[in-house]
Parts: sequence; C-alpha cells; structure tokens
Amino acid sequence: MSTNTNYSFFKNVEKNFDKAAVFTNWDNGVLRQIKECNSVYQMRFPIKRESGEVVTIEAYRVQHSHHKTPCKGGIRFSIAVDQDEVMALAALMTYKCAIVNVPFGGAKGGIKIRPKDYTPYELEKITRRYTSELIKKSFIGPGIDVPAPDYGTGEREMAWILDTYVAMRPGEIDAAGCVTGKPVSQGGVRGRREATGLGVFYGLNEVCNTQWLMDKVGLPLGIKGKRVCVQGLGNVGSHAAKFCSEGGAKIVGLAEFEGAIYNYDGLDVDAVIEHRKKTGSILDFPGATNFAKSQDALEMDCDILIPAALESVIHAENAGNVKAKIIGEAANGPLTGDADDILNRKGVLIVPDMYLNAGGVTVSYFEWLKNLSHVRYGRLEKRFTENLNHHLVMQVEEMTGKAMNKVERNLIMQGPDEISLVRSGLEETMITATREIVEIWQGNPAVPDMRTAAYICAINKVATSYAELGIFP
Repeated sequence: MSTNTNYSFFKNVEKNFDKAAVFTNWDNGVLRQIKECNSVYQMRFPIKRESGEVVTIEAYRVQHSHHKTPCKGGIRFSIAVDQDEVMALAALMTYKCAIVNVPFGGAKGGIKIRPKDYTPYELEKITRRYTSELIKKSFIGPGIDVPAPDYGTGEREMAWILDTYVAMRPGEIDAAGCVTGKPVSQGGVRGRREATGLGVFYGLNEVCNTQWLMDKVGLPLGIKGKRVCVQGLGNVGSHAAKFCSEGGAKIVGLAEFEGAIYNYDGLDVDAVIEHRKKTGSILDFPGATNFAKSQDALEMDCDILIPAALESVIHAENAGNVKAKIIGEAANGPLTGDADDILNRKGVLIVPDMYLNAGGVTVSYFEWLKNLSHVRYGRLEKRFTENLNHHLVMQVEEMTGKAMNKVERNLIMQGPDEISLVRSGLEETMITATREIVEIWQGNPAVPDMRTAAYICAINKVATSYAELGIFP
C-alpha cells in the first residue's frame, strides 16, 4: 500500500476524470454533475456479539449517479472501508457501467469490519441489520439500488440480503432483483462467480490481439506464451489466472498476503490453490521459488502484471521498479495517480480497472434481467435449438454421404444453456468495450493513455444520457 497518508482514492478518480474531460465538448456544469456523488449514506448501528459485548458498526452506501436507475455496486467488508473509498468505488461503477453499456447508475457499499474477527452468526446479524437500514432509507430495491458481492463478501451475504428484503417487502414480485451475486438456488445466474476474472481474461485477450497496442509495448500479437504474474488469489485473481492459463499464457508469478512465489517455466494455478488449502500458504509450493516479500512479485520480470487484490498496491515508491509491459487492473484502483504517471512515462500499457473488471457487473446485469423476467436463460430455446440442429446434421450427412464424428456432432447439436449464454454475452461486452476505447485513443493522438480514453468514453455516454432526458441542452 502507498505510504502517503494524505492519499485520497476519490480525489484520484476526480483527477483522472478532469484529465479526460478536456477532450470532451460538454460544459462545466454537465461535467460537475457527472463527477459528483448524488447521495451519501453513512450509518452506525449496534449489534450484540455472541460473547454479550455490544459493538457499534460503521457502514456506508453511496449512490454516485442517478442518470440511469437502478444504481448498482458491490458491498465490501473491510477494516479499510471509509467514505472516501466508497465514494471512489461508486464513481468508478458509474463510469464502468457506461463503458460496457450496462444501464445502471454507479453505487457502492461498505461495512468497516474485519470479517475474520466475527463468527458467521455475527456476520449474518451485521448483514441483515445493514440491509434493514438500507430498506428504511430506500437505498435498496430492484428499481432503486441493487447491491452485489465485493471484497470480503459473497453468495452467502447476498442470500442474507435477499431474505431480509423479502421479509420486509412481502409480496413484491420482483424482490429477487434487489441484489445480485446470489446462489443459483436463490435466483442467481450460472457464471456469476467467475465473471470478473473471466472478464479480465476476455479484455486482456482482446488487448493482446490488437496490433496497434502490441506495437506500443513491443510484444507479439496474442496472449499465448505471454508471461503473467497475478497478485491476489481471491475470487477475481484465481479465475483470471486460470482463464489466462487456459488461453495459452504462462503464469510465472503468484502473490498473496502471506507471500509470493515464481517459476519462469510456469505455475499450475489449481495446484497452487490446493497447496494453499492444505498448508495455509502458497509459500514453499513444490517447484517454485519464494520471493523474499509478497510485494516483490509486483516488480518481477513478466509481460503482464495483474493486480487483483486491493487499491494502491502500486504507488510512487515501487512503480519505477515495475518491469511488466502491460498492467491489467483486475482490482479497483490498484495504481495511485503517481504510479500512473511514472508507468505511462515508462511506456507501460495500463489496461484500466474501470472497464477491465466490469465482468462482475455485466453478469450481475444478466442476473437482474433473469430475476425480472422470472425465467432461466436457455430454458425456452435449448431443446428447440438442439432438435433443429439434429435435423440439420441429418440433412448434411444425407447430402454428403458421410457421418460426422461424435465430437463434431455433439458440438453442432448442442443447444445454448445458461452458462454458455452468459459467457457469450460477457465476451461480446468486453470485446466491444475494448474496441470502443482503443478507437477513441487512436482517433486523438493527444489522448495520453488508455485510462483517459476509457474516461472519455464514459463521460460522453453519461452526459448523452442526461442530454436525452432533457436535463442538459
């Protein structure tokens, strides 16, 4: 983390916004409205622990933009949560949703706790009380504000939120749409768990397949064979590493809070995760070498560095030592503004968080649509498509006089199920967003970097939404 105690995550987001705003044609009033947080809800409430001790919990929910409703954004459980962080993350959600054409305003929530310090029963009490506070102030609802998992939360917490909402809003037919990232049995969508990590892969894969970008960093086309280091083996980092590996990249470094390891011949991500489950650490993985410090992984020799943990891990003190040619921001805000400046001067390609980790909100959007339509993806068309394709296969075999082998037959006859449709939609979203951002960057030589191009894309889309509503000329 940065040693600068005066660092403001939200101010850094505003700085990036202002840097991009000069390349747009919107007046200052419009830009100011887009930049500001519309609603900030800070709350404190008591809970009684199993020991009998009463503690006061500090929590937040920020709705950054109402240019589209509902608002959308995760809820994180972390001792580092404060208003500045939640405001910054809410702002990034607005821009992220705009870039990937997901019709939500940005929001974010946070509870200032260290989850491992609480029992599951206590975490449930905290989550349910937080939800009830949001309901009382109309800060949650399928058409108002739709939370999702974030750092320190997951399907379990989202199920608690849904259950609390349903109990306090009986008879609301679309209640399941009040939160996403739920277990599939509670209205969740298949593919949501790995969505952010998979989206990181789809985005980086498209970046690596863009000749103009690879020429900038002096790397060959394609992700295959590229050396990748991933910092953070949580839900996002582990899936990003796995999908990059399956795509042909070589995972040469992995880092977690307890330490980091490397092997330039490549690491088996699943085996490392299994090793960590058994030993409690990724250190001393057979065939790998331990780094002296976890932070050393950020400075290792590799082609692509994927910081997938918390914000501000690359800062003024270590940015000059980063050797990667490409940084894929899987976490929110892993680079400070100072680090951005240093790395851009070095010619490093920074693929910005505000669209690269949009896989989660994209698939959350699919889940929300599923909840509102009350039907599983693929249910209406899967068997119809399989039957149709079966007849087509028979016709082709009859016309050619040759029978297809079993693999070809199964591939052609397969009807779309939920996870295949979700992944297809996510891939389309990430490819389209990458190309839009690159087109903006290529189209204006004065635009200094990919992050600025992404902000320009977001600002134009949000401002256009306001203009179409007749709010601005």
